[in-house]
Amino acid sequence: MKTQLPLFEQPVPAHVGPHAAESFVEELAAFVYNGQSTALVSTEVVADDGRQVDVPTFVNEFWTSKQRAAHSLHEVSYRACFKPQLPRFFIERLTRPGDRVYDPFMGRGTTPLEAALLDRRPAGCDVNPLSKILVEPRLEPPTLPEVASRLESIDLSREGDVREDLAVFYHPDTLIEMCALRSYLMERVLETRLDAIDRWIRMVAVNRLTGHSPGFFSVYTLPPNQAVSVEGQRKINADRQQTPPKRDVRAIILRKTRSLLADCDRLTRETLQHVARDARLLTGPASETADLSDESVDLVVTSPPFLDVVDYAGDNWLRGWFCGIDPSSVRITIAKKLEGWRQAMAEVFAELHRVVRPGGYVAFEVGEVRGGKVRLEETVIPAGTSAGLLAELVLINSQDFTKTANCWGVTNNQKGTNTNRIVLLRRP
Repeated sequence: MKTQLPLFEQPVPAHVGPHAAESFVEELAAFVYNGQSTALVSTEVVADDGRQVDVPTFVNEFWTSKQRAAHSLHEVSYRACFKPQLPRFFIERLTRPGDRVYDPFMGRGTTPLEAALLDRRPAGCDVNPLSKILVEPRLEPPTLPEVASRLESIDLSREGDVREDLAVFYHPDTLIEMCALRSYLMERVLETRLDAIDRWIRMVAVNRLTGHSPGFFSVYTLPPNQAVSVEGQRKINADRQQTPPKRDVRAIILRKTRSLLADCDRLTRETLQHVARDARLLTGPASETADLSDESVDLVVTSPPFLDVVDYAGDNWLRGWFCGIDPSSVRITIAKKLEGWRQAMAEVFAELHRVVRPGGYVAFEVGEVRGGKVRLEETVIPAGTSAGLLAELVLINSQDFTKTANCWGVTNNQKGTNTNRIVLLRRP
């Protein structure tokens, strides 16, 4: 049997229109990858009104897990984010240039940024104010010389409000520079003078606060998307017998800037400039988005918080401090039980039904949780249909499986999220 490229790498069919769902289903069913035909099974759930709902479910490697297809602007760390290939897969097939693409749980902004790069109008919402800080600058990227010039104009030697307990992470000189940069940025915010270059510098600095290589401000610690506590870092330092080395804050920001801008050619900048003017980036609950008009969204691609899998507030405490965000003020949904999670998602689906246009789509990615014992698509489908949406299909993208039953039942031998499990719903 002939081996095909993942669908992500193939020419994109024109699915947009009244029969998009049917064409999409035909494409998935006919796909073969590495000799593996797409498996068609069924996800069976009981709707809230008691009806049996059987949703066709397609299993294969529909897009690659490799990063080479992703734009350099995506290289920002954030906990529990999906790869850009996932939203691109749906954006290219279910929208046209100029359409509105929205993510109600935007996190680091993978969906709105990928939408913007594809000449769609981006929209996103997140209850965490940090999210907008990470997304907005990449829709309006400055040039490397602009960033270098601004950094040179900032006095990083002034000794002001230095947080001494952070010395477990940083060399004394690095801590002075980092705190001086924070003070400069906070002052610009208070004076309402924070411009696109300042926002970019803040975004890059936030992503260089801690990590496990010389490319970060800190000594060796947890990955940049998961900040350890001060006491936890003391233990790491003791175990590794390490002390924080001196780092050059300006040089690190410029190096990361150069990496992020690597793919920003003239066409990319023109495209972003065209769509960024109409970007909608909201801070607040996904169930309360009054700033989005009725029937204004063509496609939603999102991944919500998964039960109690990730401690978003704990992971981002240091980033929050640097940006002046009080973690206790952020009401992030971390449901401990499935019923609480379902109720929270039902409220979100009701709001999505309002903002999505008739004929528009919602691609709702739920991954795997609790070692694959909980299949959240079986909860998402009733919640979505109760809000008035139609469940068109479930798509399971898996990079490593041998038997259809194994993949569908998630009997992989790894803990955590091994597959992308996406429920595709449509507003009639």
